[in-house]
Amino acid sequence: MKVLIWHVHGSWTTAFVQGRHEYLLPVLPDRGPDGRGRARTWDWPASAREVTPEQLTDEDVDVVVLQRTSELGLVRDWLGREAGRDLPAVFLEHNAPGLGPEDAAVPHTRHPVADRADVPIVHVTHFNRLFYDNGRAPTTVIEHGIVDPGERWTGELERAAVVVNEPVRRGRTTGGDLLPGFAAVAPLDVFGMGLTGLHERYGLDPGRVALHEDPPQAAMHAELARRRVYVHPVRWTSLGLSLLEAMHLGMPVVGLATTEAVEAVPREAGVLSTRPEVLHAAVATFLADPDAARLAGKAARTAALERYGLARFLADWDALLAEVTR
Repeated sequence: MKVLIWHVHGSWTTAFVQGRHEYLLPVLPDRGPDGRGRARTWDWPASAREVTPEQLTDEDVDVVVLQRTSELGLVRDWLGREAGRDLPAVFLEHNAPGLGPEDAAVPHTRHPVADRADVPIVHVTHFNRLFYDNGRAPTTVIEHGIVDPGERWTGELERAAVVVNEPVRRGRTTGGDLLPGFAAVAPLDVFGMGLTGLHERYGLDPGRVALHEDPPQAAMHAELARRRVYVHPVRWTSLGLSLLEAMHLGMPVVGLATTEAVEAVPREAGVLSTRPEVLHAAVATFLADPDAARLAGKAARTAALERYGLARFLADWDALLAEVTR
């Protein structure tokens, strides 16, 4: 079938477009948020096609995967159809509740399509479905799937890796204020977008914390795998795909025991805690004991493949799309 979907979340979409459908990705001249087209730093198949709004009118779209409420209007303007009424639709919710500026405090956050019974909400974690007020909208959970980068961990560098986007802008949400504590026990390599100003914001020593701005995914995976341990300092997120990618690489994990991380990371794969001192000690232990890091990383990879494998993810989406277009 032909699936209309906007390029909103590059890592998630990388997995989604590996399926057996045609994926229509709106593109605009400025490649802004409403028309980014194909990704430029991920590897997407030819079945993920760029289409202009004008070209969309000649496409027989079977279903739309919405990710922002503004896309309801774009479907109406570009296709002359109403998502959920005369065009089958689902609303994919990536985010944990309570992150938007107008959201009510958790656990009272009401989902923006909670009043619609014709557009199912697809949550990416069971935590999100539990904590959102979904109203009368039908809900389901399709957990993440990862394109397996392979077991590549060497841990040759006695350093800790962190992947986080926009830590200066997002502040405490992504745990930037926790980085000085981790940097005190291990040299850090921070990968991601929007890292400018991170040293100044949190008083980080450039000699202890190196920044790697927006690397291509394949290059980042290669570099992550050379670090001894993966640190996940994010306080509030659905479930970081970078965390799951690190587990696929075979990296041991140290992170906050918050949101869905407590379900994703088994005890043998690393250490989760809400106590920073416990996390600091775990990082120091993995740096000093590469054998312990290797064993935890193997357990992390096994758990990630079992729960977040690509085949299961695509099968779940095939079943849902078939259901809503029936």
